[in-house]
Amino acid sequence: MITRKRLAAGVGALLATLATGILPADAVAADGPPAQKAAPKVELVLDVSGSMRARDIDGQSRIAVAKQAFNDVLDSVPPEVELGIRTLGANYPGNDRQVGCKDTRQLYPVGPLDRTEAKTAVATLAPTGWTPIGPALQGAAQDLKGGEATRRIVLITDGEDTCAPLDPCEVARDIAAQGIHLVIDTLGLNPDAKTRDQLTCIAQATGGTYTSVKHKDELKDRVKQSVDRAADPVVVPVATTGSASCESAPQLKPGLYTDRETFGEHRWYKVDVKPGQELRAAVSVGADRAVNNDHGVLMRAVTRHGREIVRGSEAGDGRTDLISTGLRYPKPEAKEKAKDGKDAVETVCLQVSNSFSAPASVKTTPGMPVELTVDVVDGPDQPSDVAAFGLGRGWWLLGFLVLTGLVAGLLWGWISRWRVAVWRTN
Repeated sequence: MITRKRLAAGVGALLATLATGILPADAVAADGPPAQKAAPKVELVLDVSGSMRARDIDGQSRIAVAKQAFNDVLDSVPPEVELGIRTLGANYPGNDRQVGCKDTRQLYPVGPLDRTEAKTAVATLAPTGWTPIGPALQGAAQDLKGGEATRRIVLITDGEDTCAPLDPCEVARDIAAQGIHLVIDTLGLNPDAKTRDQLTCIAQATGGTYTSVKHKDELKDRVKQSVDRAADPVVVPVATTGSASCESAPQLKPGLYTDRETFGEHRWYKVDVKPGQELRAAVSVGADRAVNNDHGVLMRAVTRHGREIVRGSEAGDGRTDLISTGLRYPKPEAKEKAKDGKDAVETVCLQVSNSFSAPASVKTTPGMPVELTVDVVDGPDQPSDVAAFGLGRGWWLLGFLVLTGLVAGLLWGWISRWRVAVWRTN
């Protein structure tokens, strides 16, 4: 499928080149130059409240780790990305709540990046005041307003909002309801349970991600990952809801889907596969809250009659917040055509299960985020490409090694017996 897309793209480019050379210059000019893609926009929102003085990340203060991460990220921002920086709690040191809850400002405007200027602005920051997350998100949304470009806010904070009743989760929902396709990623620096819940809610409301950060390298990698996502083409996942049985499962076409599963749940989906096609499916389950170690995810492809076709599974030990697995099912070509001349379509049932568990204090709802990728492509051209006995091409290598070992063993035994016979003779 990928090869065909590349071939089509190459043919399109060749035809465009020929048209440019054959058509009159004024005919080509009439169409004008191709429209340029709008530059992706990202705004980093940094908490500079007084609690950022705490020295509990690799022996450094939270603000020092954040500054280092920002400097590293600024050095690697893709050239096509327009980036800005906004702060919260950076200026007002007093106790007046009304004033402290307005303490958010744009430190560096969203636009083409001047790395030296941006780093200089970040270097001046010192932990100061309150934590007005809600007003900061509202300000960042205004900073990124306008245009059709990809837009993303990356919020870095170590505590929950201190400016209630303006709930930052409700602010995020309002931003999502505006339909401006603005995604908010949240990162919590050594967060407590309340902070984790609030940041998770903010991210979920806009389709973003939440990450708990305990080391400076994690912070740098996560911020860079969010910035890079803005530069990459975005595939918007389709929300779906798996069923408790195959019969009532939603029918999926090739694409990217999102769902949610509670701890230990099984969910079903259906995909149609024609003879000569191959089903490729993958699933990822994100641990967006504190979970116990030793968990796993299972994906099975099953016929409508309950016979298992193939499965994929993966186990985790709590070191990562995401666990993934996948499977492939090539359906052989039909030996005979159906009476109506149409190919017999097989409905494959996909079961996604998880074995996550959590302490009693952790909420089980909403369920953990699930991302499901489904693709149906032309089947393999060569028989060697088809998975055999669950081992794929590795089966032939295994057989070769077994045969080689057998021959080597027989040869070594014959040589050993010959040497013993010669020794006895002499």
